[in-house]
Amino acid sequence: MLDRLISFFRSEAVLCIAAVCALASAAFVPPDAEYASYIDTRVLIMLFCLMAAVAGLKRAGLFAALAQKLLEGKRPMRVVMLTLVMLPFFVSMLVTNDVALIAFVPFAVLVLTHAGQERHLAWVIVLQTIAANLGGMVTPIGNPQNLFLYTYFSISLGDFLRALLPFAALSLVVLGAASVAWGRGAADVALPLKRSGIDRRRAIVHGALFALSLLAVLRVIEPLALLAVVVCALVLIDRPIFKQVDYGLLLTFVCFFVFAGNMGRIEAVRDLLESLMGSHPLLTSVAASQVISNVPAAVLLSGFTENWQSLLIGVDLGGLGTPIASLASLISLRIYLHVDGARIGRFALVFGVANAVMLAMLLGLYALLYVV
Repeated sequence: MLDRLISFFRSEAVLCIAAVCALASAAFVPPDAEYASYIDTRVLIMLFCLMAAVAGLKRAGLFAALAQKLLEGKRPMRVVMLTLVMLPFFVSMLVTNDVALIAFVPFAVLVLTHAGQERHLAWVIVLQTIAANLGGMVTPIGNPQNLFLYTYFSISLGDFLRALLPFAALSLVVLGAASVAWGRGAADVALPLKRSGIDRRRAIVHGALFALSLLAVLRVIEPLALLAVVVCALVLIDRPIFKQVDYGLLLTFVCFFVFAGNMGRIEAVRDLLESLMGSHPLLTSVAASQVISNVPAAVLLSGFTENWQSLLIGVDLGGLGTPIASLASLISLRIYLHVDGARIGRFALVFGVANAVMLAMLLGLYALLYVV
């Protein structure tokens, strides 16, 4: 029993912390009718539908086929390494940063192992992690906190893109240069994967559900209508997908909705956060992300500012830094730890230096755009 509890805490650490925060806040603000107003059901519905559609596309073999198409064959090592990093950067824009890493970090392990380039594995996985976090910030659906803030502040798509595209452009250039800095010669990449191809029927169904989810994000259709369509489609066509949805993330949002709502009703806390977000919104957002992760930071701080640009940029850039700053970073770390010969000390050093350098560069860009 104890082993199961420990295992659950390790796999759902952020959810457990969120639950503790919600329960602790309830000691100061006893449950009442106002609790129901804390929960943003629109965000929960869209997250569920997006996760279900993406899980279906992955089950259809779409991501595996994409990686095989781009990587297999005899190619220069620098091209291979660039491809491994750019895949999560661009794919995360549509399927979220964590899904991109779950799909493509294992490919990096396979490719570099079979190419005899294991010494570069920590470097490439760290770059993939940064790429997924920064590529995902480009779209409202790329990172969970983006979807929440996009919905919470009713941001237009044009304003959203204008706020984040400069940071994405700089990230793309730096990541591209870092990807080709090492890796000489050529490699004959042959992935030991099943040649089952793409399940076209499943891909079409879930592609359509994904398109409908995008329409809901863009406020073309109502979230409740989307939910009805997705649930009916899964029940009739692909029931196993229900088990592949990350319900832990949904519950984490619920817990932090409660926590953030209660914090807003505690006068001393409300005054402190309003003061910090009023004077240093970006730095407060980045700092909070390092401690409680960028998704809960976005939920917590959203009620204390109208400056959505600084908050949005802050929690997206705040995904860089500590391993817990972004949930996606923990996914990469878990995968790397299961690699034969994994060197956690080397990985931690590379992770820390690369994240610090990238964060410093992007904060410098923010200063140029918004301060100078």
